[in-house]
Amino acid sequence: MATPAKRRARGPAGEQGSHSGSGSSEGSDSGSESSACSDSDEPIAEEVNVEFEAHSISDNDYNGIKKLLQQLFLKAPVNTAELTDILIQQNHIGSIIKQAEVQEDSSDDEDDDDEVFGFISCLNLTERKGTQCAEQIKELLLSRCEQSCEQQVLEQLSKLLSDSTKPVGLILSERFINVPPQIALPMHQQLQKELTEAQRTNKPCGKCHYYLLISKTFTEATKSNSKRKEGKNQPKEELMFANAEEEFFHEKALLKFNYSVQEESDTCLGGRWSFDDVPMKPLRTVIVVPADGIPGIMEKLKDYLSL
Repeated sequence: MATPAKRRARGPAGEQGSHSGSGSSEGSDSGSESSACSDSDEPIAEEVNVEFEAHSISDNDYNGIKKLLQQLFLKAPVNTAELTDILIQQNHIGSIIKQAEVQEDSSDDEDDDDEVFGFISCLNLTERKGTQCAEQIKELLLSRCEQSCEQQVLEQLSKLLSDSTKPVGLILSERFINVPPQIALPMHQQLQKELTEAQRTNKPCGKCHYYLLISKTFTEATKSNSKRKEGKNQPKEELMFANAEEEFFHEKALLKFNYSVQEESDTCLGGRWSFDDVPMKPLRTVIVVPADGIPGIMEKLKDYLSL
C-alpha cells in the first residue's frame, strides 16, 4: 500500500523552474528552453544535489500532475483534468516525487513544498471504459496507429483495447527532465507492489493482463522520415528515450509503434530538442507488454538503475 513517504533518492538536479516543460536531455537547467530560441553562447553546467521523496498522491498534487500529463499529451484531445481527478481518487495506486524538506530553507519558499517533480500511476483503460479521458486515449492511440502502422498492427491494437476479458493498464510515469533516472526504480517497484495488493483486495486497477506505456522519444531530425510505414529494407531509426528506463519495456513489447508530435509541440517546449548539436524529432512511442513480463523488466531495471 502507499505510504506517506516511500523512498528517497539523491541526484543532481537543475533549477526547480524547469518544470514548465521538457528542456534538455542533458538535464542542464530550466534555461535550456530559452537557449533553444536564443543566440546565447553561455553554457550553464551547474549541478545541485537535491534529495527527493516519494509520497502517496493527494488532492494537493492536482496542478502538478495535470501539468506533467499535459507535457505527455501536448495538444492531443485528452481531458487531462478528468484523468488527474481519477488518479487522485484511486490514491491506493501511484506515487508523486517531491523535494525532501530542508529545514534551513523552510521559511524561504513555502510554496515549493507541494511542488510535484514527477509521478507514477496506472489507469485501467478497461475498468474506466466510458469515462471521457479513457475513451479519448484509446481513440488517440488507434488514430495514430492507423496513420503510422500496417493494418495488422492496427487490428491487433484494436482487439487488445476492446477485449474486456483482458484488461489493459496504462502506466503513466512522468517527471521533470532534471530528476535523476535512478528514482524510477523504487517508483516502479512500489507501483507493482500496489497493483498486486489492489488485485488481492479487489480494488480498482488491480487486474491488468497487459500494460501500455506512451513514452516520450526522439530520433535525429536529419534522417529521412518520409516513409511512415516500415519497408523491409528501410533502416530502423535509433530511438532515444526521455525516460531511460522505458527502453526496457520497449525491448519486451509485443506491440509497439511511433508517431510524431512535431506539429503538436510548441517551438521551444518540444520541437527543438538537440543532442550534441544534432536536431531531434519528438515522437511518442506506444508500448504494450504482457503483465507476466513485468518481473523480468523489473530485474533489468534493478541492474541498470540501482543506486
